[in-house]
Parts: sequence; C-alpha cells; structure tokens
Amino acid sequence: MALIVKKFGGSSVANAERVFNVANRIIDDYKKGNDVIVVVSAQGDTTDDLIDKAKEINEKGGSKREMDMLLSAGEQISIALLAMAIEKLGYPVISLLGWQAGFETDSHHTFARIKKVNTERLKNEIEKKKIVIVAGFQGLNRYDDITTLGRGGSDTSAVAIAAAMKADLCQIYTDVDGVYSADPRKVKTAQKMDEISYDEMLELATLGAQVLNNRSVEMAKKYNVELEVLSSLEVKPGTIVKEKVKMEKTLIRGVAKDNNVACISVVGLEDTPGIAFKLFNKLSQYKVNIDIILQSVGRDGTKDITFTVSRDQSADAVAALEAMKDILTYKNIKVDESVCKVSIVGAGMESNPGVASKMFEALYDAGINIQMISTSEIKISVLIDAKYADSAVSAVHDKFI
Repeated sequence: MALIVKKFGGSSVANAERVFNVANRIIDDYKKGNDVIVVVSAQGDTTDDLIDKAKEINEKGGSKREMDMLLSAGEQISIALLAMAIEKLGYPVISLLGWQAGFETDSHHTFARIKKVNTERLKNEIEKKKIVIVAGFQGLNRYDDITTLGRGGSDTSAVAIAAAMKADLCQIYTDVDGVYSADPRKVKTAQKMDEISYDEMLELATLGAQVLNNRSVEMAKKYNVELEVLSSLEVKPGTIVKEKVKMEKTLIRGVAKDNNVACISVVGLEDTPGIAFKLFNKLSQYKVNIDIILQSVGRDGTKDITFTVSRDQSADAVAALEAMKDILTYKNIKVDESVCKVSIVGAGMESNPGVASKMFEALYDAGINIQMISTSEIKISVLIDAKYADSAVSAVHDKFI
C-alpha cells in the first residue's frame, strides 16, 4: 500500500465527462489499496472568467485581498464536483479547501508562499479510508484571510502535500503525456523524455515550459519528492522528474519559450557606484522578480540599465522606479512588451564548448535578431521579437535535437 498524491489541472476537469474520467482514475488507485490525496485546479477557463468578472466591476481589478477571495472560488467548485462524482461511483470521499487541508501561507496576496502544511486533518481523513480532494492554489495567512499562490499554484500545493505527508509518489496530470524537448503542439519533432533531473526541469519550468510550475519543482528538489508528469486523458507512462537520471547523448534536453516577458530600460542613470544597488533594492521591496539584466558602458557620466520581468509585474516595476526618480535621476523609462524569451536547457552543455554559437547560428539562419543574452551552467536564454517566438523554437530545436 502506498500514499499517492495526484494533481489534476483545469483542463482535466473542464466538463462533466472529464470529471468522471478523473474520478475513475482516482478510484483505480484507491481500489488497489492505496491512500489517495488529490489536488485539483479550477475548471477550464474559470480563473480567467473570474478575472474578467472583476474587471467588469473595476477595470483595474479589485484589491489583491479581494482578488484572492474571488479566485479561490474556482477551486471550491472543482473539488465539490469531483467529490460528488466519486460519491456517485460509490466510494468514500471528502473535499477540503486549502485552509481545511492545513495550508498556512504568508500574507503576500495573489502570490503567497507556503509556510507550513498542518497535516492533522489530512491524516485523520486518510485513516478513515477516505479519498481526500484538496483545493489547490490556496491557503490561509495569519490574519485568517484566504490567499492564493499565483499561476500554477496547484502544482505547488500537490508537492507541498506530498512532502509534508511523505508520500510515495506525486503525480501531476496534464493535457500532454509527459515532458517533451519542446511543445509538441508547436514542434512536430519534439521528443518525449522518460526522465529528467530536477535542475533541468526547474530551468525549463522557469523559462516558460508550461508542463510544471517552477516553484513546485524547486520544492520537489528541496524535499526530494519524486514527480511523474503524465496524461489525464490517456493511460500510459509519463516522465519522471528526480535527482539523478541516466546519462543522455544529447547536450540539450529541451527548448522553451516564454511570452510573458516585459523589457524595461532605465535610460540616463548616473554612472556612479551604488546606483544599480539602489535600483534593484527598490524593485525587490516591490516584490518584482528580475530575470535578464544588461548594463551599458558608461558615457558622459550616465549609463542605461535594461532588465526583464514578467508582464504582470511590469506595472509594479515602473511604479517602483517612479518612486525613486528623485534619487536615481534617470532621464526616462522605456517598456517593451513585444518581446519573447527563447531558451535551451541541458546539463550536458556545461562540459561541451560551442553550444552557444550553435544556438546563435540557428537563429541567424532563421533571420532572427537577438536583443539580449543570459547564460548559466545549464541554460542559454535569448530575448527576441515575440512575433518570431515559434519559428525560433523550431529552428533551435531542429539544430540540436
């Protein structure tokens, strides 16, 4: 007997037929004598629909606290419907909201971080031999206010439960049957991987691959939770994400793109010591996550600093910079949201020269200009015009894989 944590995304429970499909997948494992905890996202486009409803009331959206109150309703609908389906099929089940399942978070509304999972309720329900359905993406802060974990937060919820409960396996069900070397819906030659390391998966997730949330992979690595990414619609083996994987001949494990990018340039900064610290320290106070950074060579006592953030944080970044205008004394701010980040990831590139030049050659052959470059031991990212995103991914993928 094993304890299995399963997570199903919004597309997996988008309608009644799919809800019953998920219910049967859960019951199959339960009938084998396993204990099963299931984390569920909001149905289909429910979250986007709720955001649209908020904008009908207030075009800027409500306060972050009230947005959390609104958005958390989506998962409440999903867990209740799934529990009803399992009840109809004749099996013991209970649905729990995030706070009922013991999720304690910080108070950063709309992007909260999990501080603790109190497992007492989960253990009690499992001991009663119930299938436990948990609302992903949400928790409760110290003021007893509902919080949400941000996009992809249900993945993180599932991994957190698996870690806290010391589960034997954490399965993440999606609309694809595993992790591919590129998006198989866009790149026909994309290859499915049997396994991938935490580090490689973390880079791919951070760089735009939408199979897993990057925070969930980071948590899985920290607590050594073995993940399996598999299809909710087909019964077949998926991709295992774990610490050590078999050596592969290929240098590159995957190519990813991220369209959720804004490029911000701060023009005419004083070319003096400490100016970069002041700028990025203020951005950190506004909880803005910075990705690629480029600083120009100083000229006439000034310099420019350009950096990228997610588009949904660009307004916060600009607000932080405007609050510092008297201190930074820059000339102006430029924001460009018509860009995209394309990246390659692979542990093999660290010990093999020429990977970067091969990637740049692929983009050159495709007639695509590079605006910014960022590298680490296992990844290379470039910023390009967003309209070339898909062609860039295909060109780079065909060059390596």
